[in-house]
Amino acid sequence: MKVLLLNGSPRKAGCTYTALCEVAKALEKDGIETEIFYAGAPDKDRVKEAAEKLREVDGLVVGSPVYWASPSGQIIEFMDKLCAMAGKDMLYKPAAAVASARRAGTTATLDVLLKYFSYHRMPIVSSNYWNMVHGNTPDEVGQDLEGLQIMRGLGHNMAWLLKCLEAGRSAGVPMPAQEEKIQTNYIR
Repeated sequence: MKVLLLNGSPRKAGCTYTALCEVAKALEKDGIETEIFYAGAPDKDRVKEAAEKLREVDGLVVGSPVYWASPSGQIIEFMDKLCAMAGKDMLYKPAAAVASARRAGTTATLDVLLKYFSYHRMPIVSSNYWNMVHGNTPDEVGQDLEGLQIMRGLGHNMAWLLKCLEAGRSAGVPMPAQEEKIQTNYIR
């Protein structure tokens, strides 16, 4: 099994990357392969590359720094394009969002990112608190012991859910039946 971790920061090896590395270490400790993909540039080729990787993985983690109490503009644009290009490959894959902030805006950032997952019927993975770390530099994030514990818990919970889903498939549990989508327009 494999999890793709999207680093939505314009800083390739900054605070968000530091948090995602902690998640990846926990996943790997539990036998899950990981790849951290730099999604900081939302150009068509990068999105296409991520879409191809998404097709092959079992889970997704999207990380973003907090800018103005929201995810980075880069990851929002990236996710908009990725969902348009590969939304069908997101269906039912466990997903999690991670926010990195100097101080505040993390829950608003998580709310925005989680909406991509809810729309695509992805089971959302949590930890023992909101999936966030605090610090202005990677070294400061390294001092956020609670935040790092949350990242490890997220990784272990993701691994557990992936193994549960695999056990269910092996036992013959079918995927949920889906009705044809109804779209209601209230403007008459």
